[in-house]
Amino acid sequence: MFSMQAQLINASGLHARPASDFVKLAKSFASRITVRRPEQADAVNAKSIVMILSQGFCKGTTIEITAEGPDEEAAAMALAELIHSGFGEM
Repeated sequence: MFSMQAQLINASGLHARPASDFVKLAKSFASRITVRRPEQADAVNAKSIVMILSQGFCKGTTIEITAEGPDEEAAAMALAELIHSGFGEM
């Protein structure tokens, strides 16, 4: 299992298009990937647009990405990099 945190910097957070980009990238990995706010116990499936949108991750939110599987480190790092890039909105 590999986990890392990233802070959302884009104006819209993980809503609509950025969430779609996030889920699309998550689905490209074989590992099971979840996301959550560090202060919350429950994590949601990063490969589900409905679950991502239900969390209301907005600008400034820190999220923890956890991946477990054959490409876990690459998956978590790629998703964190997408977040750090501002989803091309910056």
